Parts: sequence; C-alpha cells; structure tokens
Amino acid sequence: MPSMNRPMRRTRLGLLSLLALLTGAPAPAWAQAPSSAALKSQAKAAATQAQQQAPASQAQELSDALKAPRPKGGEYFGLYLMDKKVGWFFTDLTALPGGKAQSINELIFKAQVGTRVSERVHREVRVYEAKPGGRLLSFTVTQRGDGGDQELVGTATADGLRVVRKRPGQPEEVLKPMPAPKETVDDADQARVALLRGKKVEGVLLDGTDLEGYRTVTTVEAPEEQVLGGVKVKLARVSTLSDKEKVPVAAFLTTDGKMVRVDFGQTMQARAESESVAKRMDLVEVFGLTRVVLPKPLPAKAREVPGQVTLVMKNLPAKFQQDTYRQKYKPLPDGRVEVTLMAAPPAPKGRKPRPVADPDGGANLKSTLAVESEAPAIVAQARSIIREEKDAYTAARMLSAWVYSNLQKDYGASADRATDVLRQKKGDCTEHSLLTVAMMRASGIPARRVDGVIYMVNADGVPALYWHEWVEAWVGEWTQLDPTFNQPVADATHFAVGYEGNAEITPLIGSLQVTDVK
Repeated sequence: MPSMNRPMRRTRLGLLSLLALLTGAPAPAWAQAPSSAALKSQAKAAATQAQQQAPASQAQELSDALKAPRPKGGEYFGLYLMDKKVGWFFTDLTALPGGKAQSINELIFKAQVGTRVSERVHREVRVYEAKPGGRLLSFTVTQRGDGGDQELVGTATADGLRVVRKRPGQPEEVLKPMPAPKETVDDADQARVALLRGKKVEGVLLDGTDLEGYRTVTTVEAPEEQVLGGVKVKLARVSTLSDKEKVPVAAFLTTDGKMVRVDFGQTMQARAESESVAKRMDLVEVFGLTRVVLPKPLPAKAREVPGQVTLVMKNLPAKFQQDTYRQKYKPLPDGRVEVTLMAAPPAPKGRKPRPVADPDGGANLKSTLAVESEAPAIVAQARSIIREEKDAYTAARMLSAWVYSNLQKDYGASADRATDVLRQKKGDCTEHSLLTVAMMRASGIPARRVDGVIYMVNADGVPALYWHEWVEAWVGEWTQLDPTFNQPVADATHFAVGYEGNAEITPLIGSLQVTDVK
C-alpha cells in the first residue's frame, strides 16, 4: 500500500480514447515514404482482394479505411512512458461478410505504485457498414482491473444509440437514450485514409470512456528521415488531433502501410513490436518516474490559508500560463516563468445559496457515465450529509469532509464510476474527487475535478511535486477543495494544469521542471 504521505494518482494519460485513432501499428519495415500514387495502387489491390474474398452480396465499394494497405492479422504496440514500458495494445481493422467491417482495439496498462501493482484492461470492438461513410452500427467496450469491471454494449437504432451497461453483481442498466453516433468507418483509421487521399480528413469519434462524440482531424505532414535498424529512411507522417485530448498524435508509416511509431506528445510513445515482445513489460514505479523534483522544500507559508508560494518553472508552454484566481504567471527573459500559487477561502459576500447556476452553462452540473450525479444512491447520500443546508460553500465543505472521513485511502481499489466509489468506499485521490463532485452536482453545486501536482516530501526525503486530483466548486465564485487531505481550501501547494479526462496536460509529464522556490 502506498504511503499516505503522498497523493495517489492513476496515470491514465488519455490513452483509452486515443486508441480509436490507431488502427494499425505493426513491426517496422525499412522503406521510403510512400507516394500517394503508390498507396492508391496498393489500395486498389487490397480492395480487389477483399471483394474477391467476400460473398457476392458484399461486392460493393469499400471505405478508404478498408482499401488502404495494412498488415494482415492485427498489429501490436509496446507502450512507453518516458522510455519505460508501461503497457501494450493490439489493433485491427477487417472487412466482414454482409457488407460490414470490424475494428478491434485492446490496451493493457500495468505499473507499480508503492507496493501495489496496478493493471487496467480496456478492449473495444466496433462494427460498421463497410461502404464509404458507413455508419457505426454497434460496439462493445470491456473494462477490467484498476477502475472497476464493466461492459458497455451499444447498438445504433433508428431512434439513436441504445447502450446497456453490465457490471459484476449489479443488474443490467439501460442508459438514457443517446443521439445516433456520427462516427463512420472512415474514422476508424484516419491516418491511412489521409495518406491514401493525400489530404486532411476530419470526422467524429465516439469516445469509449464517456460515450461522447469528439471532432477529430488528421493532417498529412512532410515525410521525415529516421534511423531504423541502423538505416536512414524516409517515413510518411500524419498528425491527428482530437477536440477531447488536444494532444497532437504523430504516426509514422512505411510504404506498405505499416506504422513504425506513434508519438503522444513528448513523453508517451507507442513502438511497433511483435506480440511476444509487446507483451513483455517493465514493472515501472510511476510516482518516482513522473514526479517533479524541487531544488528545495517549500516554505511553511505555502501550507497556510490564506497562503502563497512562488515557483520558477521551465518547460511550461504558454498555453498553460493563463492567470486565474489562484495562479499568476510572470514570464522571465530566459524562457522560464514565475508561477505564484495562492490559496484563500471564498469571500463571504460572494457566496450564494444552492442550487447555484453554472457559469459555464451547465457542463459542471451534468450527470455523466462517470459522475452519475442523478443516480438515486448519489442523490440520497448527498441529501443525508447536507440536509437543509442552503449555503453552497458550507454544503460543499460538508460533502468534501464526509468523503475524506468515509473513504479508505487505498490504491488498488479504484473505480471510474461514482456509484462504485460510494459502494466500495475506498480508493485514491481520483475516487475521492469523483464522489465529491458527483454529490456536489446532485446538490445543485457546479463542480469539476482538477488535475495537477501537489507538494510532498515522501519517504526518501526528496521534496517534489506529485500528480494529483482534487475538486473545484462554484459557490458564487470558484473555490478549490481537496477531499483526499481534508482541505476545505486546497492550499497553495496545489498547482492546477487541467481537468480530468483532458490529456492536454500529458506533455508536461517528464518535461516540467522547477528551478527555484521563492
């Protein structure tokens, strides 16, 4: 069990939702960058072969995703975080009888956290119409291990999308009707489609973790020279960007449609490997690998409320340097930036009674697949805690304090859904924040989970920032609370960089540095 003197943070990195972008990533072949004409010639041969193998009833025009050349039988990647292997995944896209196509994506993530080994399995099977622009017809998403076990079975109907959720020991649950997915078979492999067409493609991908559709764009970029196996070669390059992840994903392909490598920002990389090599993993201790070591401990004033501290940071992109009520930025001439972190309770005159209108138009009151703020168990528990309390900030503090007192601090008992957290009453910082946000929303308090780092001096005595998650609530003004450490005002040792589920922060992991503490 990890030390309770440090936060507990799963390293998700948005990889689950990026899987749908990566239909194809085999062992490398040494080749020059493919020309559009060469790809179209190979695509024509591949399409002819697929139609010859299909029944007569299936002989029809195929999507470019199926025409594009690719290795047969599926492909394996090793997944590396800061050059340490933390998992593998398998991808495949094939034509089926009856004018259909099937994509398979399976991810296994495994890492050590303290004395615990965390393992997560995420598998998606999607079926489409095989024709150009063919609709997404059905999908099955299976999740096991860290985060909890569940299966989502979705079927597109004339009325929209019907999804059944299955969890061990729980009755099957039919989710609220959803709009028909906009995803098509062309979106199942945007990288190869873009190369085949020689131009940018865009579409919508249904995310397998939250069942929301996100616009995704893939652009053909200039070929790059790389050294593979000691030989300098040119590889085609495409870049994919999702409105959810906001992290450019660069894929490198050979002339016969093989992906050699995929880069997720600067610190996460997928490398084409054989099945046996891909499944042979390191056992990586993620806290020590991803922490940001400080040149000296933070001063005591950083723990006070009100309190503040200033850090001088290196490799913090400009897009993260946006002033807020808690964080102020001052660029320095040498490219570094001074970040002043502040913590103070909300002003009494600005606090409002609940229910409080969401300043973001309702997103922070929404019940989702994970947050489940409309679930009867969540609503009932929240009511039993705050009863008739009307002041939004007081109610928010009561909910946060209840979560701190009633959840066992236990990494390895993770859950991705608020009702599961409430039932098992244990978990790490993500479970604490998830349940707190769900009960706040159920109580009419707009709230969201915050991703960032928090200051700790662990057992090895090294002052550092560790990746963590806490809560932000709108009570008439924004305020942050940390239910993992029972802080009604998250102190100035918290540095926020994004919100849960937003992989935009992943390039900071392994890159962000603190050069001075003031």
